Amino acid sequence: MSINKLKTLATVVAALGAVLAAPAHAGKTVDAIKARGQVVCGVNTGLAGFGAADSNGKWTGLDVDVCRAVAAAVLGDGEKVKYVPLNAQARFTALQSGEIDVLSRNTTFTLTRDASLGLTQTAVTYYDGQGFMVPLKSKLKSAKQLKGQTVCVQSGTTTEKNLTDYSKANGLNIKPIVFEKLEAAEGAYFAGRCVAYTTDASGLASTRNKVAKNPADHIILPELISKEPLGPMVRRGDDEWTTIVKWTIYGLLEAEEAGVTSANVDELKASSKDPVIGRLLGSTEDTGKLLGLDKEWLARAVKTTGNYGEIFERNVGPKSSLQLPRGLNNLWNKGGVQYAPPVR
Repeated sequence: MSINKLKTLATVVAALGAVLAAPAHAGKTVDAIKARGQVVCGVNTGLAGFGAADSNGKWTGLDVDVCRAVAAAVLGDGEKVKYVPLNAQARFTALQSGEIDVLSRNTTFTLTRDASLGLTQTAVTYYDGQGFMVPLKSKLKSAKQLKGQTVCVQSGTTTEKNLTDYSKANGLNIKPIVFEKLEAAEGAYFAGRCVAYTTDASGLASTRNKVAKNPADHIILPELISKEPLGPMVRRGDDEWTTIVKWTIYGLLEAEEAGVTSANVDELKASSKDPVIGRLLGSTEDTGKLLGLDKEWLARAVKTTGNYGEIFERNVGPKSSLQLPRGLNNLWNKGGVQYAPPVR
């Protein structure tokens, strides 16, 4: 190769490197968020532990905390969130139409949803599976005993389809009683209109804790009949926004793995010599410029909500009212499947 050609190739490589290293522009969704001063987040109409408002209108839950973390990363304040409660039927339309910026509402990732709705899945925030709840007095011990029985279920969900598949596969001839609204399905079950109620196991625990007059009168059967990886979705076509939401979640997982908490984040940012922590908190490297954010984007998110483990424990964990085990949602190095790509 001639010297001139080598010089030309070197120039091209240098230019490409400059493009790859250049700070990212945050994209049209973030521009709109900054202009209005709020992240508009679609959440559940009322699922304790994941997304529910108290009597004062304060929203809490695992899905809610994801929105708060993203707002802290982008706007510098986790309280700059507008929550839009959505039922199962309305949730995707609200995101498609631009009514909300992100859907953080116990939504299962599936091929159909990822490929046909004009939406993009981000990262799994809760690994779940569908189960059944029955009254203790029914003496049912297994879902296989539901042959010919009525089961309350919400329409427009993966739950409804999973129930049909499970019934057919096992020859159970289950009779679904379908309701559009979550509250209607729950109410029908507790009123005795159905022998069982089915939804994600986390949702069953939430419903039992929140709605049952005496939670001990109801049991969750041992079988899980599906895989339900839950997480936020965004509109397709804004890769910058997708990347921010996804890496905020990954960052919260990485923070837990590195031992960074809401209580020690400031101290570690100022004093830690650990290269991983330096990257996470922006004290030694600026990963924010690649996202169109500042270098302390993740430090703010962790300070606002805590790391993923803190979010889990506070909202749904063994010490919360739902008392759900960490299980699959433990970090990969603690027996679970939560595994985040490195923030670097």
